Order: sequence, then structure tokens, then C-alpha cells
Amino acid sequence: MIVTRTPTRISLGGGGTDIRSYASRYGGFLISAAIDKYVYITVNSRFEDSIRVSYSKTEIADSVDDIEHPIVREALRLLGLEGGMEIVSIADVPANTGLGSSGAFTVGLLNALHTFKRESVSRETLAEEASTILMDVLGEPIGVHDQYLAALGGITCLLIDQDGTVQASPLAISDGIVEELEACLLLLYTGVKRSASEVLGDESRAISRGHDGVTAALHTVKEIGWQVKEALETGNLRRFGELLDHHWQSKKRLSTRVSSDLIDRCYELAKRNGALGGKIMGAGGGGFFMFYCDNHSKARLREAMAAEGLRELHFAIDFDGSKVVVNL
Repeated sequence: MIVTRTPTRISLGGGGTDIRSYASRYGGFLISAAIDKYVYITVNSRFEDSIRVSYSKTEIADSVDDIEHPIVREALRLLGLEGGMEIVSIADVPANTGLGSSGAFTVGLLNALHTFKRESVSRETLAEEASTILMDVLGEPIGVHDQYLAALGGITCLLIDQDGTVQASPLAISDGIVEELEACLLLLYTGVKRSASEVLGDESRAISRGHDGVTAALHTVKEIGWQVKEALETGNLRRFGELLDHHWQSKKRLSTRVSSDLIDRCYELAKRNGALGGKIMGAGGGGFFMFYCDNHSKARLREAMAAEGLRELHFAIDFDGSKVVVNL
């Protein structure tokens, strides 16, 4: 039996500039943090030759081609596995909420399957294989962000070249600043699930059609990503909070699906109750809000958001990345 644990993530700056339609033209840069909300994948031998896959539903398939779950099907194909196994997934957070759970699922599954085959592969290989499945095979209009953060963990900078090459490096930040950052961030669930592919599809089509407004907004988001890197490395967390606000205003220019009346109302309420800035995680449209506030304002902000029905998710930064926690 193999069990892997793979983190989800929160974007700190530059998110969205990794999508292929933009990065292949202009290059991308982002900074993100893995968090201790995990996707767990269990792979076990099965007496029967069939394949049992359990997630929000349960499948029993006689062959890989018969598996409905697209990521499981393509991961098994990629690794040349044919049957006689059981795959189970459990997650700390719901899918389609902006924390990169699909990327974490794919990385964690590949990690478990490689271990099942007694193969040792690098974290970068896991991220690359996951990106191949999601972007090339399944044609998702996404980037490499979620896969690399899931594989590597930590607070990580990703520089994406136009040819698709990814340079990943840990942020140069002290333990004290990490603790302060964790103390000043608030992660809140809006209760709204949405498909990231729909929002990112809008952005990709706009870039391909030469929509100057969307491209300019992503240029601004990328520059903010570099500024976030500098603010965090110098310990200027107040500046980081202000940059989150700039990021959100630019992000809303990417698609009409990014925000909504509910999201706008919650954001303005948060600003009135101590938040320096914040943004919806992932592509937008719902899922989790992340806000930055000074520690003395956190109780007031928490109370105001709870009154709006937003549910807080307590978290810490994960520095392990995807790992095998059971190998029997």
C-alpha cells in the first residue's frame, strides 16, 4: 500500500502569468506558497484484475480505457499501468475552490504510481509529468503553477520562459517573516465553487485574439509578482498587503467571471474592517478569499467576514511538497 500527501497552495503574486497562452508569448513569473491542506492518494494492489477508483464516486473498470476519471486514466496510460489496483483519493478542501487541488491530485497520484512501480523520480519530473497530462493531453487552459507548488512545496518563485522552461527557486525569506506572514493572512471560503477552466478559457481566448486589455492586465500582474518578491524578502509585509489590493484590481480586468456582486461586496467590507488587500484564489469567480491585515485588525476582520457567512480555513505553510507518507 502506498499513500502520498500533496499540498494545495495560495498564490501570493503574479498568478495567472503562467498560463500557456500568455507565458508562451511574454514569459511568466509568479510567487506562491504551498499550505498544509492536502490531497491524499492511496494506491494498493487489488486481487482482481480490474481497477477500482474511488473519489467523489466509485468506478470499477476492466481496463484503463474504461476509466471515466480523466486524470487517473491518463496517469495510468503515461506510466504503462494496466490493472489489478485500487486508487483512492481524499482531500482536505473541496475541488474547484481556487487552491490548486487538481494539480495537487495529479502530482500526488503520479508520486504514488511511481512508488507503486518502485521508481524514484525527482520532484521536477512529477511537476512536468502532471503538467503534460493536464495541459497537453487533457487540453486544460492552465499553466504550471499548481503542479510545481504541489511537487516542491514551500514559498516558491516560478520563472516561466517562452519556450516553456520553468526555473523554480525558494523565496529568500526568514523563519520570523514566515511566521508573521502566516499570522497576518486570513483564508475564507465564499461557499461558491466554479470551474477554473471557464475563467482561464476566457483569458486564453482574449490573449489569442489580441485583446490588449487582458494582456496589459497580465503584464501588470507579473510586475506585481516581482514587487511581492521584493517586499517579502525585505520583510515589508505592509507593502505586500497593499500589493495584494493592486493585484486584485488588475485581476478583475482579466474576465467578467473573475468577480461577482457577492465577491465585490465581501471585498469592500473586508477593506472597511482592516484588510489592506486581498484576492480570490485561483482563476476567480468563487472559492477562497485571502486577505492580509495587521495582526491587531484580524479579530475585527474575522468577525465581519463570519457575519457574511464566510468560513475561515486555518492554515500554515507546507515546506515538504508531495511526499510518500506510507509505503508498505
